[in-house]
Amino acid sequence: METSCLQYSLTEEERRHFNETGYLIVENALSPEQVEALTVEVDRISELKYNEGHDTKKALFYTDFVKDHQLFLDLVTYEKTLPKVWGLLGWNIYMYHTHMIVTPPSGQEQSDRTFGWHQDSGRVNMEMESHPRPRLSLKVAYFLSDLSEAGRGNFWIVPNSHLMDTMPLSEDKIGQPEGAIPVCVKPGTAVFFDRRLWHAASTNWSDVTRKVLFYGYGYRWIRRKDDMTMDGLLEKSDPIARQMLGDGLNCNGYYTPTDGDVPLKIWLEKQGLTV
Repeated sequence: METSCLQYSLTEEERRHFNETGYLIVENALSPEQVEALTVEVDRISELKYNEGHDTKKALFYTDFVKDHQLFLDLVTYEKTLPKVWGLLGWNIYMYHTHMIVTPPSGQEQSDRTFGWHQDSGRVNMEMESHPRPRLSLKVAYFLSDLSEAGRGNFWIVPNSHLMDTMPLSEDKIGQPEGAIPVCVKPGTAVFFDRRLWHAASTNWSDVTRKVLFYGYGYRWIRRKDDMTMDGLLEKSDPIARQMLGDGLNCNGYYTPTDGDVPLKIWLEKQGLTV
């Protein structure tokens, strides 16, 4: 990590907003040039999947994309976002999950049918004995397409819902929860959200294809959520990137890390920082 990344450290106002609402929007996290280059790679992968038989009218949910291009790998330790991640979660973290979502126009008429509202992490929400449920992880979503208007397959959220263990939904499956809003953002925006924040995907009723990259970060003692191909990635990564990719000295080090397990901690200490 270059020390220049510290100019993007989490501010106290950003911490307050995230803790209170469960999400944080950072505009212009990616430059127009980055958006363009990443979009080229997303389109290339999408075309491959369509040629393999994926329905061009259905959303493409593709995990393990970091291996597919250096641009994706660079975002694992991106200077404008990783400092905010460690500012929220601390230094014993890694990237446990990634997915790319491409949502083409559905061709459907707009409706009020209830979306698939959920909190992330599956059975964690049934088996953890606590209230409210623990944060454990967060995601950073990089938006590559123009979602500044609703109806474009926007990511929907219920602000301030991350401390709620249940979400009241309509029994007739019509309408969205009270307080629900679409996240309307421009290309290049990064949205951070607590895994507990109630959220949902929506139907794309527009003629704009929605393209988003999701990077999930959690504590190193959490298992990966998808199979990640590490072949060649660790060898060409610096120590902090290796930590973010899940590297460590031994299994015990995920629970009781030594300095060799968490180079991010050592780097922060050298900068006179503790998180």
